[in-house]
Amino acid sequence: MNFVFLVTGILLVFVIGWLISSDRKHIRFGTIGRLFMLQIIISFICLHTSGGVNTLKQISLFFNWLMKQAAGGVDFVFGGFVIKAGSSVFFLSVLMPIVFISALVGILNYIKVLPFIIKWAGWGLNKISGMGELESYFAVSTSVLGQPEVFLTVKDQIPKLTEQRLYTISASAMSAVSAAMLASYMKLVPGKFVVVAVFLNILSALIISSIVNPYIPEKEDKLVEISKGNAEPFFQVLGNYIVDGFQLAITVAAMLIGFVALVTFLNNSFLAVINISFTSLIGYIFAPIAFLMGVPTSDILKVGSLMATKLITNEFVAMGTLHGIAGTLSTKANAIISAYLVSFANFGTIGIITGSIKSISAKQGSYVAKFSIRLLAGATLASILTGTIVGFYF
Repeated sequence: MNFVFLVTGILLVFVIGWLISSDRKHIRFGTIGRLFMLQIIISFICLHTSGGVNTLKQISLFFNWLMKQAAGGVDFVFGGFVIKAGSSVFFLSVLMPIVFISALVGILNYIKVLPFIIKWAGWGLNKISGMGELESYFAVSTSVLGQPEVFLTVKDQIPKLTEQRLYTISASAMSAVSAAMLASYMKLVPGKFVVVAVFLNILSALIISSIVNPYIPEKEDKLVEISKGNAEPFFQVLGNYIVDGFQLAITVAAMLIGFVALVTFLNNSFLAVINISFTSLIGYIFAPIAFLMGVPTSDILKVGSLMATKLITNEFVAMGTLHGIAGTLSTKANAIISAYLVSFANFGTIGIITGSIKSISAKQGSYVAKFSIRLLAGATLASILTGTIVGFYF
């Protein structure tokens, strides 16, 4: 049955992608095939071999260790708070460590470790996919730096990009998650699914772009380098990353307060009027999609609700809900929804991406706004593809 649901999930992604494609006659089947095979190889190694499983376990343990190190700074500043035994404050235990992880990213960027990895990983990805050097570079770099910062690394190229290429890099930005967020995600969902989803999402975004937005990349592309580096003093760069991490944590906290309160309001309102919660109602809408991805029938309503919650709010709201109900879901359902949630595919991210590009080029920002719904649909399809592939192994 696993193979059947792998096929149904892929068909779902392809059919919807074909329906919203801007150029159905030139869908890049060769690129899709190569990237999909790479996804199967990566997911097989990570989830179906002892070496891969142990590697993911060590990566998860490493990020858990980083969270403990981050606790040193958090406790120093907030140590006066009295928290009842067995409880934790989400803002302190999950969001505040982002500041420390962001500082580490800044250090690795400053000493040119990240630029080296991103450059050559992008080069290798381009050789396999033929998506274009700029697109391949961006797909890798956005998984490390996240947005909006990643757009600054290609700010000189953005005004020159065609509408098709803008779609591809925007889809990559929505499908990937920044390294600074990984440790926080691992507090809510199993680390192995977070790591696998990061790898698969890089490729899923390019696969969906090859269906929804096919084009032949320009041959004169040249790899770009991350602009932030040794031009500024070390402690100035480090301070900037620390402040950026803190602002990110505050932004996520504000969005969580607003979105969770909104969902609570809608749940109570719908219960009062039609005797069904809002999240249960939207669960029915996404349940068929969850079923085609391979989620067991008994779990499709819960998983469908989480999928819709992520789309309407953000991944943190959905992960927080999943963290509370994971024990009621099957192993397969947990695997699929955990991988699905690891991306920025939601309505709020459209505004971030549009605003980031608009700050660099008003004209290009207007292009992104024009195809924003198709962009959100494509990024959601990328998450569906990633979740389907992970579910194949459970």
